[in-house]
Amino acid sequence: MNTADKIFATLKSIVKIALQSKVCPKAKKVSKGRIIIMGNGPSLNRTIADNIGTLQRSDTMAVNFAAIAPVFFTIRPRYYVLADPHFFTGDDCEGNLRLLLEALAKVDWPMTLFVPAKMRAHATARYTGRGIDIRTFNAVGAEGFSTFCNFVYRRGLAMPRPRNVLIPAIMLALNEGYAEVDIVGADHSWMKTISVTDDNEVVSVQPHFYADTQSEKNRIRHEYTGYRLHQIVESFAIAFKSYHDIARYAASRGIKVYNATPGSFIDAFPRIVTL
Repeated sequence: MNTADKIFATLKSIVKIALQSKVCPKAKKVSKGRIIIMGNGPSLNRTIADNIGTLQRSDTMAVNFAAIAPVFFTIRPRYYVLADPHFFTGDDCEGNLRLLLEALAKVDWPMTLFVPAKMRAHATARYTGRGIDIRTFNAVGAEGFSTFCNFVYRRGLAMPRPRNVLIPAIMLALNEGYAEVDIVGADHSWMKTISVTDDNEVVSVQPHFYADTQSEKNRIRHEYTGYRLHQIVESFAIAFKSYHDIARYAASRGIKVYNATPGSFIDAFPRIVTL
């Protein structure tokens, strides 16, 4: 961005924060060790097989429908992040969502569930369980001058544009005070699976490490109906840019972020081969 663009983006972000953000905890002092964030990409199966002991001994963070996989109860994540409105307003009899609700109801270890601030009431009604502590975050995107962004990011008022759940997950881990954040299961290889039918229907296949129910596959297919290719590719671009914004924020706080996902398309963080 040039200076004029940064001024406009900063002013726009200030308005969004004033209208949408709620009071949330500020970033904690960097004092903890490391945390492993588990995305739901297909590579996570191999990572779990090769590193189950490490994952069990480490602080971990899971996202979205990860709890429907049996291994969830073996790893017992310390944190869980939900971001999409579907988790709070969707039909709770629907396949994946029903399985998620049943799984989280069985959590019997201390686990913090992070949800968007505006969904707090819905989350409390659906996800309160024996071991679950619900906390909120502001899913409000902010761009502009780096000093401004770092200021609002540290205060939990905003974050890089949260185009997918991994973006708030990383930001929450950074603000929890961890000195190192390792990311696994973040394949993000959607561009390999996107296609367009002869009827000009865009098809985007996004495989996970767990098995989606047929109703979930149908829901995703329905959600993509009407989207044009340029809109979907633009959404991808926003997400990949947000990772670079996260990398700059992490560097400003002296926090290391590593991508341990084999074949990942995320190019913002240094790679490591083993956990």
